[in-house]
Amino acid sequence: MKLIVGLGNPGKEYEKTRHNSGFMAMDLLLEKVHASLNTKKWNALITNVRIEGESVVLMKPLTYMNESGNAVIQAVNYYHIDPSDILVMHDDMDLPTGSVRIRKNGSAGGQKGMKSIITHVGTSEIARIRIGVGHSDKGNHEIVPDWVLSPVPKAERDDFDFALQDSANAAYAWCIEPMDKVMNQYNIKK
Repeated sequence: MKLIVGLGNPGKEYEKTRHNSGFMAMDLLLEKVHASLNTKKWNALITNVRIEGESVVLMKPLTYMNESGNAVIQAVNYYHIDPSDILVMHDDMDLPTGSVRIRKNGSAGGQKGMKSIITHVGTSEIARIRIGVGHSDKGNHEIVPDWVLSPVPKAERDDFDFALQDSANAAYAWCIEPMDKVMNQYNIKK
């Protein structure tokens, strides 16, 4: 069994923000597999699907970003999911808008949701799809919260939407293809 997690913040005020890139990519993946997150469990919305024969749990934690690991670890423990069978989709300010970077593992890189998941699961050996949202002003940490909690501007929206679709396609492929092949096919550099 595999677990795919889309990260974001719950609530209407966050729906279209950069920080909800993982939620938006998850919505596209749900469309692709003709499913909806129909169960509320572990402070998350989840559903179980089959992707070309592979059993997969899809999840959106309903905690705020920096507490995402609380929901993820409960699913991991309940389903006995190995960390190598977890994929997380999230925003990344260190990548230009429209970029997608897929990794087998690594540090949280400042992404608080990923940091929470690594802490709760107990390893950084967790695959992730990093969706580029651009950086506010490198070195100016005071404006970061406002930046990630604002929408992508119209001028960058086409690139951003393409990156979201690419991320959903990559998550689907991750269920059935070797990770190296997924990385080669779906990483987008801007």
